[in-house]
Amino acid sequence: MSETGKKVMIAMSGGVDSSAAAYLLCNKGYSCSGITMKLYDPEAACEAEKTCCSFEDIDDAKAVCGTLGILYEVKDLREDFERNVICPFVTAYERGLTPNPCIECNRTLKFRRLIEEALSRGYDYVATGHYARVVYDDEAGIYRLFKGVDPSKDQSYVLYMLGQKELSHLLLPIGDYTKDEIRGIAGEVGFSNASKHDSQDICFIPDNDYAAFLENRRGSAYEPGEFVDADGNVLGTHKGIIRYTVGQRKGLGISSTEPYYVTEIRAEENRVVLGRRDDLAVNEVWARDFTWVSGKEPVGDVDCIGKIRYSHRGQRGTARAEEGGKIKIAFEEPVYGVSPGQALVLYDGDEVLGGGIIEIIKR
Repeated sequence: MSETGKKVMIAMSGGVDSSAAAYLLCNKGYSCSGITMKLYDPEAACEAEKTCCSFEDIDDAKAVCGTLGILYEVKDLREDFERNVICPFVTAYERGLTPNPCIECNRTLKFRRLIEEALSRGYDYVATGHYARVVYDDEAGIYRLFKGVDPSKDQSYVLYMLGQKELSHLLLPIGDYTKDEIRGIAGEVGFSNASKHDSQDICFIPDNDYAAFLENRRGSAYEPGEFVDADGNVLGTHKGIIRYTVGQRKGLGISSTEPYYVTEIRAEENRVVLGRRDDLAVNEVWARDFTWVSGKEPVGDVDCIGKIRYSHRGQRGTARAEEGGKIKIAFEEPVYGVSPGQALVLYDGDEVLGGGIIEIIKR
């Protein structure tokens, strides 16, 4: 069936990717409109160069929609963002975890709230400027999620929570392009943001200073505590557990002939455990709240590649579904710097099988 005339609500960040996505969909005959989600007060973003949702970003998105001749609106979701993204982010850090707020934003706002909003208004699809691909498998009768063709920009890791309902109403038009090709398209069309810098990962934290953001929210500094080794021997004093993450080497302030790494954060004791690089080696990871993209939990072992963070190249292993929406993966070779709170995402080649939040690591 032809898609010409199908209605698409395009999430517009003001960046080149979502702008090019809108252009490509308009060219394919879709009936498009743009929407920018206002997630927090943009005044805070004016201090930093690489934020999204600033006044400039809204102006850029509006200008692109004007050039394309499509409707544009700003949707105020600040309360939702505070409740579903920022508050859990703060709580996780205070518990010694390393959260990924972009994943929670995708889960609760871009691919839940926005799709619900679009469908309630009679739209057929939501589209975003993510570098990933959605493919319908006629034989299996399911939608599949794949990496984008540009390995340096692939964003499939942060989309693992998408199930069949979301994928059936989602368009990712730039997933078949490289970043250079997208900038070239935007330049040919004449978009003023064709060469605009990419936004930072954590849009609501100016200058990427997590500690300052958390302490400003709290109204005071976090209590210092002890650096210890695995046996509990005191090695020094830390500046508050929110300043550290598993795998961290720099900024510890501990003199040693061989570098120390953060191997564990014991929030209940206000202690940060340090060790050597070999102490970071992990053979088995458990993840909770696991989502299988196909909607069907596999039976038995699944040979796959597991990614433990966005920048991780992935490591081959064997995964198995457990009770309570959990999975465990045993890696063929150890992985390093696994941080509870981050996402474990499983792949079969370029296909995303699913993902969940890292809960337990076993060395």
